[in-house]
Amino acid sequence: MCNTKGTVTVLGIDPGSQRTGWGVVRETSGVLQLVDCGVVRTASAGKEFSDRLARIYHELLAIVARLKPDEAAIEQVFTAKNAASALKLGQARGVAVAACAAHGLVIRDYEPTLVKKSLVGTGRAEKEQVSFMVQRLLNVKNADWALDTSDALAVAICHLTMRRFAALAGK
Repeated sequence: MCNTKGTVTVLGIDPGSQRTGWGVVRETSGVLQLVDCGVVRTASAGKEFSDRLARIYHELLAIVARLKPDEAAIEQVFTAKNAASALKLGQARGVAVAACAAHGLVIRDYEPTLVKKSLVGTGRAEKEQVSFMVQRLLNVKNADWALDTSDALAVAICHLTMRRFAALAGK
């Protein structure tokens, strides 16, 4: 992992072909701070699936350029019952990785169950439980963000937690 001392800023991404959640969290001396967050919506990007992928890529490029995170954390693709949906999700995840890599970010990926377990204590937590914990950890009251956004913030917080564990373990 990278720098484990001082301040680190992480971009968390919850990839999706229709809605890609993103959130930037800064940690300074163990204190978490929300920097910015949102959702890349692709419904109006165009008729072709490639247009949706391009929107995800370009919007994430702009977010990274504007907010200048040190690292990125991206949720892994879950096993879907529908192979076509899993393929589209994988492609959306791929362009998110490419956008972060284009800026030279260290990129880590996390299984959804690990993200949930690190925040809520169980890998089967509901999205609303994850959102509740994200708000508590970031000291945000009455957040009106989408669940895709809270999932992305959860990925960033999970990454910061894993960085601390790695530092304690001497890795």
